[in-house]
Amino acid sequence: MTVSDWSDWLPRAVESADPETVAIWYLGCNGFVIKGSEGTTLFVDPYVGIGDPPRTVRMIPVPFDPEDVAEADAVLATHEHTDHVHGPSQAPILENTGATFVAPDDSLAVAYDDEAWFDDYDLSDDQFEEVTEGDSVEIGEFTVHVEPAYDPDASHPVAYVFEHESGTFIHGGDTKPAEEFADIGERYDLDLGILAFGTIGNIPDKETGEPIRTKWYNDENQIIEAASDLDLDRLVPTHWDMWKGMTADPKVLHHHAKSFEAPRSLDLVEIGDRVDL
Repeated sequence: MTVSDWSDWLPRAVESADPETVAIWYLGCNGFVIKGSEGTTLFVDPYVGIGDPPRTVRMIPVPFDPEDVAEADAVLATHEHTDHVHGPSQAPILENTGATFVAPDDSLAVAYDDEAWFDDYDLSDDQFEEVTEGDSVEIGEFTVHVEPAYDPDASHPVAYVFEHESGTFIHGGDTKPAEEFADIGERYDLDLGILAFGTIGNIPDKETGEPIRTKWYNDENQIIEAASDLDLDRLVPTHWDMWKGMTADPKVLHHHAKSFEAPRSLDLVEIGDRVDL
């Protein structure tokens, strides 16, 4: 059972918000909740699990209980890793709100097969929508475009571009720089981009438990390369706060970005923070 360290203030803050444009709250790890000016509410990669100690150890609070979420139109997953597709974090939102789970095939396979969400939650088939690169989905006031992502640790990662009358932003999941990013940057005027950032650490091997040198996310140079190729106005680094041994300091990115035209600014957010388009 999920126990929120912050009670229910974050879901209630989202529900009561009346943004003039688009409000985006950082949930820690790579999770976000997005609310448009007309009230459409989307969750992307929400995760409230503690990991799998001692290999993966959560370093930040659990900011909400999914059972406390009363308003959601869709939950989107960027790829199949457990901190992006996780039944206890996401299925209660679908069950309580009737929201749609939007995800690529391998992410849906986690819900259908690996975790068998239908066995534990009251869900219907029409709440699940498979997407792949090149697709576009209308969800309330948002048009969501599915774009390529490059994450060699995932079997089918995607990025999502959210278009709204107030602006356009991209959530890249755990992507590294990709050949397609320059094209994406030309096709969209990206006001904001969300990209994973971390360090290299010694993480226990799944099989042996012995520490091994591990790199899961962009380093300082990779995240700026990706942001530059995407021609971002604003860069929001994520994931740097989550796992013991893999945390990083996003303030260093000011030094790496200052000689590049893009990103034009850095938005450094902590868990629970809100940014607006």
